[in-house]
Amino acid sequence: MREAPFKDRAHAGRWLAERLSRYANCPDVLVLALPRGGVPVAFEIARALHTQLDIFLVRKLGVPGQEELAMGAIATGGVCVLNEDIITYLGISQEEIDPVVAEQQKELERRERTYRVNRPPPDLRGRTVILVDDGLATGSTMRAAVSAVRKQLPAKIVIAVPIAAPAVCDDFKEEVDEIVCGLTPEGFFAVGFWYQDFSQTTDEEIRDLLSRAAREQPAVSGGT
Repeated sequence: MREAPFKDRAHAGRWLAERLSRYANCPDVLVLALPRGGVPVAFEIARALHTQLDIFLVRKLGVPGQEELAMGAIATGGVCVLNEDIITYLGISQEEIDPVVAEQQKELERRERTYRVNRPPPDLRGRTVILVDDGLATGSTMRAAVSAVRKQLPAKIVIAVPIAAPAVCDDFKEEVDEIVCGLTPEGFFAVGFWYQDFSQTTDEEIRDLLSRAAREQPAVSGGT
């Protein structure tokens, strides 16, 4: 029987941190996790690199009546990214977009409150941002995150994931300054296939990991 290479997300994070060692002890580096599954991975990376950890929330904006089709996304820091090609092609009006944005903004704010417990989002301007998730299958969430992060003018955007579909990993090479895909197996199947334990990360776990990270790295320059 095949054994997955990663015991769990924490194991994957420690493994991935070794491949990011050049960013250790750099005060301008910020590790941003995509909740939920990216948080345990990113926690181990930030701990190993002695860098600041935070989260970056992204909410998809579904086309009205075709919610699985994304016409854009909103993200941490009040950033809204719209897919103008889809909006123009489908003839979606601003009056149709506004309520979708409002609904998803409300949910994003709820999650921000749940995870941050009133801690403000970090300032990304001029920093090296390492975006972390537990894997890349289609890359849609990460792509929205990259677009939103870029609007906040970081010095460098790095994507780091333990596992990724080869084609998706290749696509991102043109979109960011650097991408570190730990494993890119041809028979990808799904992210969870590569973890022995891929149980859902809970909101309580996220709050705990963020709290622990804040205690362990309390003074990192460049944050808020």
